[in-house]
Amino acid sequence: MSNPTNLKYAASHEWVRAEADGTITVGITQHAQELLGDMVFVEAPTVGRKLKAKEECAVVESVKAAADVYAPVAGEVIAANSELDSSPEAINSDPYGAWIFKMKPDNAADVAAMMDAAAYQTHVDSEAH
Repeated sequence: MSNPTNLKYAASHEWVRAEADGTITVGITQHAQELLGDMVFVEAPTVGRKLKAKEECAVVESVKAAADVYAPVAGEVIAANSELDSSPEAINSDPYGAWIFKMKPDNAADVAAMMDAAAYQTHVDSEAH
């Protein structure tokens, strides 16, 4: 699966979709879920929590390991995907559909400055060597 071009990406393997209302939706990339393997648990951040950019804010656990999920930008959490409580494996089957949390960014320009799909793929390729 290639990285969707309508999303932005963080070096820590989160994807971000900018929504029409100025909020963003956050999940982990195909690459990240492939490295982790079968998801067994997802802990999303609490709604109302204020996050700093690159702050650890969520945890995904697989049969292999647990991994932190980082806030791609500074802002406030406005929603958590409760469906992942009972179906964490949705991240494996649809990593770009199974979002973890939504937030209202403090500064929209921070989102615009994130990597595009091509830059993220270059980043992933460079990690593999």
